[in-house]
Amino acid sequence: MGKYGKLSRQVPPPQRPWTIHPIWRGIGCLIVLIGPFVAFAAAHVLLEMNLERGWYPVPSEFAAPLVVPELGYVINHFYGNLVVAVVLLLIGFAVITIVYSILYSILGPPRYGPLDAPPIRDRGKYLRR
Repeated sequence: MGKYGKLSRQVPPPQRPWTIHPIWRGIGCLIVLIGPFVAFAAAHVLLEMNLERGWYPVPSEFAAPLVVPELGYVINHFYGNLVVAVVLLLIGFAVITIVYSILYSILGPPRYGPLDAPPIRDRGKYLRR
């Protein structure tokens, strides 16, 4: 045994009084897995509508098709779809986060419990006027 080694085993951490329900793990997993597919499909629809109506000119680098030679499959505007899908995915997760934070602030537990002291209203030594 080394000079700085412990003789006894470490104490395991205490068990939490609550656990996350498995359904919420499943919902989170579905959101993470389905989100990119929905964003890519929405990006494809947006780029197709953009081509029909001419809202915004698409750069030629993003308009190049991706050809999969083994499958003989061509994906038009793949890189444009990918960029728009990433933007839509970020916007979607931001909306989910904002909605969750608003609902948690409304429906969540109170900020202070019965054993908490009330917040101090003093402005400090140098801020008094």
